Amino acid sequence: MARKTKKNVRSTKIVIICFVIMAVFIAELLIYTWSRVQCINTGYEISNENNKNRNLIKLQNKLKVELARLKSPERLAKIAKNQLGLKTPRPEQIIIIP
Repeated sequence: MARKTKKNVRSTKIVIICFVIMAVFIAELLIYTWSRVQCINTGYEISNENNKNRNLIKLQNKLKVELARLKSPERLAKIAKNQLGLKTPRPEQIIIIP
């Protein structure tokens, strides 16, 4: 009888050790999977931010072109004449400050 209990204790220890080893491997597998999922999500976020950056650069370039068009001397002269009623000064109206 004493032999059976020693054998049962030994087999119980082996089963516990096997469960512990399996638990460690399963935990390692879960941690690895979680880290890969996080890596992929971070890659998607970086890709989305790169797309947003490209779109903002395109918008900035369009706004620069529009600003240049709005600041053009021809456009300003046309607005000054037509909408504001301004005229080119005559030579006697020009005062040169030394």
